[in-house]
Amino acid sequence: MKNIKMFHLNDCGYCDKARKAMKELKQEDKYKDVVVETIEETEHPDIADQYDYYATPTYYVDEKKIFEAHIGMTYEQIKAEVKHVFDLALED
Repeated sequence: MKNIKMFHLNDCGYCDKARKAMKELKQEDKYKDVVVETIEETEHPDIADQYDYYATPTYYVDEKKIFEAHIGMTYEQIKAEVKHVFDLALED
């Protein structure tokens, strides 16, 4: 499995949606073993500053940015993007 990093903020509504999506997806057998390294950017600015993103949540798979949220995204859109991230991480 490829490495997944998620940059987030504790008080971010879109991040809350992404966390909910991850929790739901991990209930499926296919995704139950997916591991996501979560990095709260205000708690770890030294790490966050090394990555090129503007909005949270942002996901990287093996150091490649795959998804960065934008204003107006629905829960369904975010869940689809998180699923895509998980699928990429599981590819051989």
